Amino acid sequence: MVHTAKDLAVFLKKKGFIYPSCEIYGGVAGLYDYGHLGTLLKKNWENVWREYFLGLNDNFFEIETANIAHENVFRASGHLENFSDPIVKCSKVGCDFSERADHFVTKATGKRTEGWSPEDLNLAIKADGLICPTCKSVLAPCEAMNMMFPLNMGVGGRNRAYLRPETAQSPYVNFKIQHEILRKKMPMGLALIGRAYRNEISPKSSPPRYREFTQAELQIFFNPSTVNVHPDFALVADYQLNVLLEADRAGETVVVRTAAALVALGLPQFYVYHLCKIQQFYFDVLRINPIKFRLYQLDDSEKAFYNKYHFDLEIEMEEHGWVEVGGLHYRTDHDLGGHERVSKVSMDVFDEVSQEKYIPHILECSFGVDRNVYALLDSGYVDDTTRGNVVLGLRPLIAPFVCAVLPLVKNKEEITTLARSVLGAVKSVGKVYYDETGTVGKRYARADEQGVPYCVTVDFESLVDGCVTVRNRDTTVQDRVKIAELGSYLNAKKN
Repeated sequence: MVHTAKDLAVFLKKKGFIYPSCEIYGGVAGLYDYGHLGTLLKKNWENVWREYFLGLNDNFFEIETANIAHENVFRASGHLENFSDPIVKCSKVGCDFSERADHFVTKATGKRTEGWSPEDLNLAIKADGLICPTCKSVLAPCEAMNMMFPLNMGVGGRNRAYLRPETAQSPYVNFKIQHEILRKKMPMGLALIGRAYRNEISPKSSPPRYREFTQAELQIFFNPSTVNVHPDFALVADYQLNVLLEADRAGETVVVRTAAALVALGLPQFYVYHLCKIQQFYFDVLRINPIKFRLYQLDDSEKAFYNKYHFDLEIEMEEHGWVEVGGLHYRTDHDLGGHERVSKVSMDVFDEVSQEKYIPHILECSFGVDRNVYALLDSGYVDDTTRGNVVLGLRPLIAPFVCAVLPLVKNKEEITTLARSVLGAVKSVGKVYYDETGTVGKRYARADEQGVPYCVTVDFESLVDGCVTVRNRDTTVQDRVKIAELGSYLNAKKN
């Protein structure tokens, strides 16, 4: 059954996944809080991401950095000058309509407007006769608005700083010291999961657009002379990728191409190898439906000027359509070169084997954690009319709870005692909980709505045969499992 974004938002709030921040004061646009279930789900996603991407190379490590950064960090990165979005406002005094201009034009005309300048957008607004949707007045000319949150620190606020608008700059300013500490081995990966802040012009009343959000990024520093080679490329050469290249835009149809075919089209092995690993993460680890996932190549007008190659990772959502949830960006030496210029600290690396000195290039594997979590909730949400309740189809590996332990009745001490014992025995498989309130049917429904993959019921027979009934959320099939083997049974199902 098709659901709307509003249906999902109501459900996520009701169950304690995601809801507007400061709601007792009316909420704040673009800010959301995670309830108990949402927090468990988000942390599970982060842990799975961390294990997978740090496992790609022995020289990939995670760091944790400050959310506030020196003004010069963003002078070097170009954010002070260039980090802005186009905004369109109503020209009529008293009308408070304003919206991000490229999104406004796309919504009104269906045109893809990434990378359009305010001048381009003004021409489109004029050509298509677009007016204020609130009062029908003429729109004012589009302007650019910087999206960073400034801070004045210290006594009298004399020191200028900013909340970081992306997490990427943190690994870049840590590169020099980490390269020394890690004995100058290359390639080197610095991963970071942390908060970023953007003063979005017109965040919607529901995710996935946030003003404060979490990013998971792996910044890979490497010798640019090796970009056309990856030692493990042969392992993925025949792997098939869901890609929408510039050449495929006319039909907007995903074309399945092998990794080797992409290399033959001019993309470097080092880049394509990581493109494969990203898709494998979505297909093999998160179990995203392949027809709902694509790797979208941005053209020169859409990608950042410093990105030599740029693919967005997109997931198709029920009402939002194709939504960017991450990207793979070849940022060349733009970032380290900029920090070298402003800081006056050399970012050169010396390769003792080739006797070569160079500024490392950067391959950025970037993921919006909140958007990925929202995408899983959106794709997993099913209003099951047969059961009469929502079934949230989350994979056991990332679901908030692996299982629920349910005593058949709560007024028989021998059953509740055994159920508590079973609860203790299965805690090693992950997060579990105990529920004895209501009928078993109602408890099954509650578990379905929380995305719990398995319910373990302790009944009168359990007292005799030492077995429990394990119900599968997705199929409702019930297995009889010995209590002594329950842990290994759930662990096998979890993965």
